Amino acid sequence: MDLTTTMSRDADGGFEPLLERHRGIVFKIANGYATHPADREDLVQEIAAQLWRAWPAYDPARRFSTWMYRIALNVAISHLRARQQRERHHVTLDEQVHGLAAPEPGDDARLLALQRCIAALDPMSRALLLLYLDERSQREIAEILGITETNVSTRISRLKQRIRDQLA
Repeated sequence: MDLTTTMSRDADGGFEPLLERHRGIVFKIANGYATHPADREDLVQEIAAQLWRAWPAYDPARRFSTWMYRIALNVAISHLRARQQRERHHVTLDEQVHGLAAPEPGDDARLLALQRCIAALDPMSRALLLLYLDERSQREIAEILGITETNVSTRISRLKQRIRDQLA
């Protein structure tokens, strides 16, 4: 999918090349926050549109990837909250977690268990885990999420232990 197909061309050509270069960030976040392919596609488009709207306020003195992560995570968290509110009356969270795609023959059972564990995380923990798995520094994670580096370290430690306990 081309992220820029719905975008107008900007005058200096700066936005589209940056979006294409860092498009993996958008897809990682969409995959982390949407379980169904149609929802992922919608979320990718929502993120791209919000990035486009925010582009005029981008400060080139800051890293583009950090700015992009922050916006993409905010859109994904809002998307997830809105979806959970719509589904709250119809489907419980347990049903959502168990509604993940069935594993293909030969898939590792621990991987499926890990996917369920991640799907059950609150939006902030999911964002933290996503950034941690993407090997972002604690300083960058703190900047993206708007929390202190100490808080990042503490939360990562607790999150790792929680996942270990759930997978044990």
